[in-house]
Amino acid sequence: MRHPNVELISRFYRAFQQLDAETMATCYAEDVRFGDPVFEDLRGAAAADMWRMLTARAQDFSLTFDRVQADDRQGSARWVARYRFGQTGRRVVNPIEAHFLFRDGKIIEHHDSFDLWRWSRQALGLKGWVLGWAPPVQQAIRRQALKGLAQFRATR
Repeated sequence: MRHPNVELISRFYRAFQQLDAETMATCYAEDVRFGDPVFEDLRGAAAADMWRMLTARAQDFSLTFDRVQADDRQGSARWVARYRFGQTGRRVVNPIEAHFLFRDGKIIEHHDSFDLWRWSRQALGLKGWVLGWAPPVQQAIRRQALKGLAQFRATR
């Protein structure tokens, strides 16, 4: 029998494969903390709303996941998202390492790591190739993403 937290992670990613952000949100504790290279520190409902926004805007999307492991306290997985970036229409393949902490059968911390420069080269094209490594450009990517999330949340 697999560990319940392995099942929790698997449920989260199976829901993501179906663009089912509501099921994804049920895997999170109310006080969850999420971070990745773009959304560095989201807490609570903001983290769930980020997934709602991303799934609602997904274009030509697919996801695979593997290497799921977990115990009572922590877990990890590898996942790969394939999609068309809405602002440029460019195709992105983004491999991501995810790390989780658990409490009472819910995810309380979720941290994704990926190469933001690699992502920017795919999503932004020439600008990403030339400047995507630069801190000011990466900060601009973060600001734009947070602005998009704030706009999404304002319409909910």
